[in-house]
Amino acid sequence: MTAASDERELLTIAIEAAEVAADELRPRFGHRQDGVRSKSSPTDLVSDADVAAESAIRSLLDRRRPDDSILGEEGGATGDGELRWIVDPLDGTVNFLFGIPAFAVSVACEDSAGTVAGVVLDPVRNERFAATRSGEATLNGSAITGSSGDELATAMVATGFGYDADVRARQAEVVARVLPRVRDIRRVGAAALDLAWCACGRFDAYYERGVHEWDVAAGILIASRAGMAVRDLSAAGQDAWGVAVAPQDLIDELVALVED
Repeated sequence: MTAASDERELLTIAIEAAEVAADELRPRFGHRQDGVRSKSSPTDLVSDADVAAESAIRSLLDRRRPDDSILGEEGGATGDGELRWIVDPLDGTVNFLFGIPAFAVSVACEDSAGTVAGVVLDPVRNERFAATRSGEATLNGSAITGSSGDELATAMVATGFGYDADVRARQAEVVARVLPRVRDIRRVGAAALDLAWCACGRFDAYYERGVHEWDVAAGILIASRAGMAVRDLSAAGQDAWGVAVAPQDLIDELVALVED
């Protein structure tokens, strides 16, 4: 079996995992949720829907890839396999709980060299963004490419904010610098969608600090395979590691602006 066929097989499993999670989320969306509780702060919420969706993913992976390890937002790290699945069963939980149709399931698989395959599935729009390490980025099976913009002043830029009030205050200082320099700012509330929408050209760029692996692992792969430049935002002197995504002609200017 070739490396490419290995990648395609893992992508198929990632898609199956995302779909079983979406099957848990769709019937729950738009209804009052049970088991809602806070995690890191009163604004950082989790519900029974998150837990059920991750449980469905873990059950599928246990059947299909029993020797692999899993890192999930809700269930933490399990196993010690050479391949690791990075799972966010419900990215955009607050949107989901408030009935805002902007959330996604994110499933990625990585080896020692990085991410091999990734899927971001939007259960409301039935949009499936996917990529493998050596393949093209796709939306529902059709190839996609990101923005080719070369002027920050006309760029539509997405970002997100943390849950801690002090962190948000510092992020507000950054967005106050960015807003006058770009076309506009959008805050969807789901990092996986931000990255997927950069991959298909809905956004020109995205930056955010305080994200976790499960938020961005699949989306970063998809955006990069769609031709976008991806940069880490260093944690030095800042609150947390982050990521920036933009066309090659814009990435340096964007990173300099948000890391200033």
